[in-house]
Amino acid sequence: MAVLKDILYKVSLQSVSGNMETEVKAIAFDSRKVEAGTAFIAVRGTQADGHEYIEMAIEKGAVAVVCEELPESLVNNVAFVQVKDSSKALGFMAANYYGNPSEKLKLVGVTGTNGKTTCVTLLHQLFRLLGYNAGLLSTVVNKINEEELPATHTTPDAITLNKTLAQMVAKGCTHCFMESSSHAIVQNRIAGLKYEGAVFTNLSHEHLDYHKTFDEYIKAKKLLFDGLPSTAFALVNADDKRGAVMLQNTKAAKHKYALKSMAAFKAKILSNTLQGLELDIDGKSVWFKLIGDFNAYNLLAVYGAAVLLGEDESMVLEQLSSLNPAPGRFEQVNSNTGITALVDYAHTPDALENVLSTIKEFRTGNEKVITVVGCGGNRDKEKRPVMAKIACDLSDKVILTSDNPRFEEPGDILKDMQAGVSPSNFRKTLVIEDRREAIKAACAMAEPNDIILVAGKGHETYQEIKGVRSDFDDRKVLSEMLNLMHQK
Repeated sequence: MAVLKDILYKVSLQSVSGNMETEVKAIAFDSRKVEAGTAFIAVRGTQADGHEYIEMAIEKGAVAVVCEELPESLVNNVAFVQVKDSSKALGFMAANYYGNPSEKLKLVGVTGTNGKTTCVTLLHQLFRLLGYNAGLLSTVVNKINEEELPATHTTPDAITLNKTLAQMVAKGCTHCFMESSSHAIVQNRIAGLKYEGAVFTNLSHEHLDYHKTFDEYIKAKKLLFDGLPSTAFALVNADDKRGAVMLQNTKAAKHKYALKSMAAFKAKILSNTLQGLELDIDGKSVWFKLIGDFNAYNLLAVYGAAVLLGEDESMVLEQLSSLNPAPGRFEQVNSNTGITALVDYAHTPDALENVLSTIKEFRTGNEKVITVVGCGGNRDKEKRPVMAKIACDLSDKVILTSDNPRFEEPGDILKDMQAGVSPSNFRKTLVIEDRREAIKAACAMAEPNDIILVAGKGHETYQEIKGVRSDFDDRKVLSEMLNLMHQK
């Protein structure tokens, strides 16, 4: 229960009608969730405009309406508040309604095209080992200490987000590590949050179906850093040229990490094998379970963030060396076949190139690299031929298949991918629409010492076709097919 005027704190108001002392029992931006005593915020979304549901919300018992455009006729006993931006108002109202939980713990946001999930997962594991109560908000899972909560979006909506943060505070959490996606930043899902720090990993081709241009995508990421207070830290990858862009205009203390450039947090790769990485970090040689150059950056980002949060450098490195990678990130699937089988979430050109380039470093040249890859439906179409080209250029055999086609025809997605296959690569490329059959074919053509990479879905345990999600886990299917082949 809260008073309307209190949950409107820091919201930029244009006009007010009705009783601001109205007691509010709940807040909602989805009219289907409105009940008696609710404050309804009419938000313009990508699929629907909340303004069209104001009347329905009032019929269901809304006592207050926050909107950008007032209805033609106002209803008695309902408070109407006009704002310039409903989505931003929702963020501040959600924070106020749940007691501004982000101010009661140290919230660290991680943004970038690749590495977000790995970084927040490692930070959460690290701070748990260091003895803290800590929360996690990621693509894979949300956690309060070790208690798992379902994750439906990379970054939840503002109400769910603040409710979850409030639960973390109630459970004694002192830290929370959160993926901050470009969609969430632009849609103001993080409005009203107080960050202790933000980390930038890298930027490459992704989400242009939503942001339209790469410049808009960069600006979306930069908004996170523009909004940081002077008490926060901003930690960016200096080896990515957009790292410097993120630091422009931020009030936060500026810090950099790098493998190649000058930076406060610097590392050098001493060895890189399928068993792990050995890095020299600030003059200390440390072995880690994670694999590949891209994970050297992730580990360095996590190390830098932990030190900026006040943790002891040696203790951080000691605990980091014991940690496992995030699920579905360069994850090895064990079998007795002598075949190296890997599953990775790589669903962008840059991520796929990183994974295949890492595999290239390990191979002797006598084995085949067989890549199974698809692209998601109703998403950025421009990356489809690019990903197919990368797969072909860096693999001996490629099987193009379905990912999550969603509402698109799988065949249309595969045609887009095939456009990236050059004539010289035709002979080593197969197209098998059914993902299970594609993985089965890869296992059938593999011999001992060969390497199979199944890319695109990683940790996901479903496949979405025509809006219906059915059980599908690349790791389970790959293991099943390898063992089936071994029995023969």
